[in-house]
Formats: sequence, structure tokens, C-alpha cells
Amino acid sequence: MAVPETTKQNITVRLDRRTLRKAKVLAAKRNTSISGLLAAQIETLVGEDDAYEQAHRRALALLEQGLSLGGTIGSTRDEWHDR
Repeated sequence: MAVPETTKQNITVRLDRRTLRKAKVLAAKRNTSISGLLAAQIETLVGEDDAYEQAHRRALALLEQGLSLGGTIGSTRDEWHDR
């Protein structure tokens, strides 16, 4: 049985006390929870990685296709090298 994509799952994260204390303050300032902060950051990272991968695939496709610079070669290699 497949789990729907929108189903959320809990995780456990270990933080030192100082970081945890600062995270609680930050979450309170943003009117959210530590879980909400982490979820938002992870979603941002995943979105950025997805965007990077898409851009990378497009760039590779352009390299494979090649780019026309619009110029023409008016002389031969031998003419350039006086042969």
C-alpha cells in the first residue's frame, strides 16, 4: 500500500542545548515551532536542489546541442598556415 505524498512523518533530531534554546527563541519570534522551522528549511533546500538539477540538465542539453555563433569560415586551414 503506497503512502500518499502529502502524508507527513515525524523525525528525531539531536541538537546541543545552546542551539535548541536559540531555535526555540527563533521559532517563537516567527510564530512557529521548531518543527515548523526545520520543515520550512528542509523544503527550501530540497526545492533549491531540484531547481539546480533542472538547470544542470538544461545546460547539459544545450552543450550537447551546440550553439551557433553565426560566423562563417572564409578561408581554409591551409591558407591560415601558408601551406
